[in-house]
Amino acid sequence: MTDDLQVPVPPHVPDHLVRDFDFNHVPGADEDVYGAWRQLQDGPEIFWTPRHGGHWVVTRAEDVELVQTDYERFSHEVMTLPRNAKPLRTPPIQYDPPQHGGYRKVLNRAFSPRVVAGLQQDLRDLATSLIEGFAERGECEFVSEFARHLPIVIFLRMVDLPMEHRELFLGWAEAAVRSPDATAKRAAYQQAIDYLSEVISERSENPGDDLISMVIAGVVDGRPLDHDEVLGMCTLLFVGGLDTVAGMISFIAMFLAENSSHRRQLIESPEMIPQAIDELLRRHGMSNTVRLITRDTELQGLQLKKGELIMVPISLHGLDDRRWVDPLTVDFTRDTRGHATFGTGPHRCPGAGLARAEIRAFLEEWLQRIPDFSIKPGEKVETVTGSVNGVRRLVLTWPTPSLDTVRHC
Repeated sequence: MTDDLQVPVPPHVPDHLVRDFDFNHVPGADEDVYGAWRQLQDGPEIFWTPRHGGHWVVTRAEDVELVQTDYERFSHEVMTLPRNAKPLRTPPIQYDPPQHGGYRKVLNRAFSPRVVAGLQQDLRDLATSLIEGFAERGECEFVSEFARHLPIVIFLRMVDLPMEHRELFLGWAEAAVRSPDATAKRAAYQQAIDYLSEVISERSENPGDDLISMVIAGVVDGRPLDHDEVLGMCTLLFVGGLDTVAGMISFIAMFLAENSSHRRQLIESPEMIPQAIDELLRRHGMSNTVRLITRDTELQGLQLKKGELIMVPISLHGLDDRRWVDPLTVDFTRDTRGHATFGTGPHRCPGAGLARAEIRAFLEEWLQRIPDFSIKPGEKVETVTGSVNGVRRLVLTWPTPSLDTVRHC
């Protein structure tokens, strides 16, 4: 059954701020995820929806930043709708400071600049191999043939999990972050948990130099992590590592397929790529999670009650014209400092450096080999929303002589 549980509107919620909004089914999201989300900024800055047990939604960058950083009032303890979607707590993201910091240190080692630098050649080699596998064909289904390979193969190498189970893992991750069915979402988490629990037990007996073994050996406040803490942390890595970057790369590929002038900028001035990546990240925010309100409080003159949930759509931060001039326009010279795509404050994504490295490898290797590409005529792009925005299908096409031209330059 689709999770669309509706509850009565609480008496403290003004009638004019009630909207029948379901983040799993944002009108128009199958055509344009970001255009669909941005429609919310035409209404109240904060509103209440009775869907998914009832929750608040903020729509402006100022409030997104406030809710993300004010963890004393807006806790990360609950981040997913429905409330019981996760069968266990996943550190460090579901812990607030000071507890958060100890768990965060365990992961920082795995995503340090030194570790990311050591992966650069693997990323480039893999990107090149994938591209050359279909370049002469003149088209590809980008999501399944590239985006769901590059970051995911690297992640599976980091955690030393079998490549042959990739599609199974991807199915669990997709359902966990995007299924509108509450039962299916929880079941997907549970399948991942059951699988990882066995892996953790085996690695505890026979540790290696992989990321899971590193988490098992982690120490917080002078004590080793217990089984549930290790399992929660590995589940977080598993779901995040298998979905988010693949989605971001797909949105970027879709944008560049539709905007040849931006492609030419990056081809003619490749030194712009690092700055361009942050602008593309700003424009394509991914997550739409919630926070738990820890005490009765006021926000924008509204009374929020302890125990209620409030949604923080990162999608809307980068689209807010009060925060960004002409936000829908991608400008590679824009000052993007302060974009919230990786989060803000102490909970900022520890894998941000690796994500940037993966996007950079994609851009540099792809644009060198396939400089001119577009969405194949007659093929519909399939985009989706949910806890994380995503692209399900993106068929790209290009003139095959472009490959030969580049090879002989």
